[in-house]
This record gives sequence, C-alpha cells and structure tokens, in this order.
Amino acid sequence: MPNLTNYHSHCSFCDGKAPLEAFVESAVGLGFTSYGVSSHAPLPFPAKWALEQERVGDYLAEIERLKKKFCGQIELYAAMEIDYLNEEQHPAIDYFQQLPLDYRIGSVHIVYTPEGKMIDTDTNAENFKQILEQDFRGDLKQLVAIYFESSMRMLEYGGFDFVGHANKISYNVEQCDPFLTQGEWYKKKLTDFFALVAEKELRVEINTKAYLSKGCFFPRIENWEILKKFNIPIVVNSDAHRPELVNAGRMEALEALQEMGFRTVGELHAGKWVEMPLEGMGCNF
Repeated sequence: MPNLTNYHSHCSFCDGKAPLEAFVESAVGLGFTSYGVSSHAPLPFPAKWALEQERVGDYLAEIERLKKKFCGQIELYAAMEIDYLNEEQHPAIDYFQQLPLDYRIGSVHIVYTPEGKMIDTDTNAENFKQILEQDFRGDLKQLVAIYFESSMRMLEYGGFDFVGHANKISYNVEQCDPFLTQGEWYKKKLTDFFALVAEKELRVEINTKAYLSKGCFFPRIENWEILKKFNIPIVVNSDAHRPELVNAGRMEALEALQEMGFRTVGELHAGKWVEMPLEGMGCNF
C-alpha cells in the first residue's frame, strides 16, 4: 500500500484556498490513514497568509470537530507551521508551546536585511530579484548567509518536530545565479545546517509542493545525500494549499527516496512518530 499520509497543509484559516473540511474530505477520499493541518502560525504583525491570533481558538475547535466527525476513517492532527523571526518570535516561545498542538513545524520565510527591514524570501523569482537589488545591493551571498544564519538560530531554539521545506531559497537563488548553489561555499552552509539538524535530533521534511510546477522538491534531491550522511529521519509532505493537491508529488518523492537507498519514512501513529519501511509502499521502479 502507498504511504498515504501528510502532515503539512494549509486551509482558509491562513492562505489555503478552501475550508479545512474540504482538505480532510479529499484525504479521506484518497484513502489517507492520517492527515495533519498546519496553518501558518500567528505573526506579531498583520499578514494575509497567516492565521490571526484571535482565530486560533476557532481553528483548534474546527480540527476537534473534524476529528470527531471523521473518527474511524482517518487520524487527524492539529499543528502549525511556525516562523522563526528573531529571539522573540519562534517555535519555542511559551505561546506556541502552550497551545494544544499535536506537533509543530519550524520554517524560515522571512529574514532581516542588515538595516533591520523584514523581507520575504519565499516569493516569486521576480520579487526576489528586486529584493536582492534594492535591499542587498545585489549581494546574493549576503542574502543567502542571512537566510542560513536565521535557519541555524531556529534549530538552536528548537520547539518543533520537523524542519519545513529546508533550503527552499535555493530555487530563487538559482534564478539569480545558477552556479552559486553548486559551489563549495553554499554546500558548506547547507552541510553545516543539516549537521546541526542531526545534532538536535530533528526530522526533515521532503516538501513536494513545487514538484508539479517546478519539478523539484525541498530540500532538493541533490541535497538528500547529506541527509543520508547524517542519518536524519524524514517525513514526506505535500504542503497542500488546495484540496486536490493533498497527495501531489508525494509518490514521486517516495520513489526517489527508495531509489537513493533510504529505507524508512516517518509517520504519526496514535500521536507518536514512528519509522515505517519504504519498501512495500507502492513505489514502482
């Protein structure tokens, strides 16, 4: 049987394109055994793509309602994708730790310029190039270094179960300089990051959201050998923002993982992370 699980998804409580129940119905219809909802966590400033703090109670209540409605059909989990911003805003602060969540995702989207301006690295290539010129005077290495510094600080603080879309900045970096990510400087940044992931005994997500549109995963396939080197446990997620995409790219990722010699993938069973063998999950070569 294929590995029909997903622990990274969004809905209309944040920037998803449909109500939460529509995603659950899609997952049930496909035969998923478990599904996690992980809206973008509240931020200390207004953001259209994030859950508003005053709606957190409604969000958690809706997940509880659906857990009861679909009991016996699927295991549902309540989570949030929590941004690392700075020492006051990250997954480990008391506010997020005290919420009744089943797990937490740690992600970096926003970083600070040397002048203290917040910029979003998770944008389209055109906007990214504008940011690079206007806020970093074209210094791509400086922007990348700041991204990895924020990512490393997030790991040091902890407070989450797995890293969301690690090295996602690589796609936009390659639109500016197709060779930078292949160089030793960039590879050292990435290796140091994954070494710290391993030291902190965290899990890394293979994010399949961009597979249909861009033909890639995050972290990229060429980064997976580093995950193997450090024996980092993984989980495969679709980061779905539309109900019809809850399983998009996931089987392709599982096949690629097995082809590269990975043997297990993480799943939640009765609220606990367990390692499940890739062999026999419906991966065909």
